[in-house]
Amino acid sequence: MQKRLAASIWGCSEKRVWIDPARLEEAKEAITKADIRRLMLDHAILQIPKRGISRGRVRKRIEQRRKGRQQNAGSRKGTKTSRLGRKRAWINRIRAIRELLHNLRERKRISRDAYRDLYSKAKGGFFRSRRHVKIYLEEHRLIKNEK
Repeated sequence: MQKRLAASIWGCSEKRVWIDPARLEEAKEAITKADIRRLMLDHAILQIPKRGISRGRVRKRIEQRRKGRQQNAGSRKGTKTSRLGRKRAWINRIRAIRELLHNLRERKRISRDAYRDLYSKAKGGFFRSRRHVKIYLEEHRLIKNEK
């Protein structure tokens, strides 16, 4: 009965009411809500804290994702283009290719004419990647050896 009264005062479950075993006799004599409140103030009756759901595992997963882990096929929700839009992918690719072409021209590994031709091809979406540009240069013997 004392547990039920304490639970109603706190507005919680009877499971969360703890009565001090050393003061059990005193608690048995408490029959009104006022008596129960007095025991609560004396810390003879305490409320057990709520048990939450631990976020430890979630924090660990987030930490791993920040490191770039757990991003394989089974963890992906969107399509390839929804994860990295077509336009953003193009921007990344064309900037990398143009940087490569600029560097080759600066170091005089390709002629100005070849540079202009390759630049136009890149703009037209001919090259898939930097690696594709390098393969094209080797196949067409457009690259000069450094001295």
